[in-house]
Amino acid sequence: MTPIDRKGSPQVDLSQESRLSAGPRIALVLPGGGARSAYQVGVLKAISGWYPAGTPLPFRVVCGTSAGAILAAVLASYAPRFRQGASALDRVWRGFRVNQVFRSDPLSMLRSGAQVLLALLSGGWLVPPPRSLFDNDPLRHLLEWRVNFARVRQALDSGLLDALAITATSFASGESVSFIDSSSPVQGWERPGQRGVAAELRLDHLMASAAIPFLFPPVKMLGSYFGDGAMRQVTPLSPAIRLGADRILVIGVRERGRAPVGASMTGSPTFGQMFGFMLDTLFMEGLDADLERLQRINGLITDAPTATPLRGMRRIESLVMHPAGDLSAAAMEHAGEMPRSVRSLLRTMGAASEMGGQLTSYLLFETGYTSKLIGMGYAEAQLRREEIGIFLGL
Repeated sequence: MTPIDRKGSPQVDLSQESRLSAGPRIALVLPGGGARSAYQVGVLKAISGWYPAGTPLPFRVVCGTSAGAILAAVLASYAPRFRQGASALDRVWRGFRVNQVFRSDPLSMLRSGAQVLLALLSGGWLVPPPRSLFDNDPLRHLLEWRVNFARVRQALDSGLLDALAITATSFASGESVSFIDSSSPVQGWERPGQRGVAAELRLDHLMASAAIPFLFPPVKMLGSYFGDGAMRQVTPLSPAIRLGADRILVIGVRERGRAPVGASMTGSPTFGQMFGFMLDTLFMEGLDADLERLQRINGLITDAPTATPLRGMRRIESLVMHPAGDLSAAAMEHAGEMPRSVRSLLRTMGAASEMGGQLTSYLLFETGYTSKLIGMGYAEAQLRREEIGIFLGL
């Protein structure tokens, strides 16, 4: 595909330029996770503390999807001061309330539920179906205040950051689209089910990437509608690889070695339990498969004879952080912090019991839960400090 910049002019390939730069290009990949992304904040806070104050962001390429896209954009806006950026994320996530993400007052929840019911009863003739279950205008207002895209642009122009990639899903084409703002003109790509395009990132890209289907409304951009980036992102490592990463640090939000959802379930699953399973699959299945694929390719490269290198392939190292604790159980411990109206909705959906903890774990934007996950991520990163430090070249 022809390299393009944001004005549409033919240009050079950023990933080719990266081969000439000194040292490995390290990328950070932050998949989606709703409220679970507080764990990612804890890991980043721990890592930032290992660098002297005033040290720039050590990741040349930052890629994010859904809630991970929001974290990625905030970090990029603090590229000159990594520790300050991680502290900013920590302050916001420790002070989170559900009503900062979506309207959770009784009137709003009643209006949403009534519209769904009336639309069903009338077949959509009297009342149209709602665009989403929740109104996430509060999140838009929060991001307008917290994410400074002018500073992202300054970081790119100054060379402190090579690229920021935000992924969303096009409802028109069904493709996973990675929007890339870069310090140099970027090589766009197009493969079955996925595209990479140069863009001047703005708030709509974040809102689209985090528009979880059914829960939050899609966002109109470029003449069509976009939703959560995890829906069709079967290769979440692809943007980082195509942007020239030599090493990729991935911070996931699914517990390592967790038993399959519903393993101890005896009755038929409720709607809430099935929806929680869907979110878990949406956010994490593609990542696990892509990491396995990367390991296989690295193995092929390692085993290939020196005289016959595999054309177009290069070894890319990866390091993955996964929560060690049970996030669903942690969510149920703090479920009482949610507004009564939201708890009532979850109860109606059948997600108020212990087996519904998975859905709750993605929606529980409340201080007690997010602080617990931040602490969990911080502690687990400290336990792996030597391993992560070597990976980052500390």
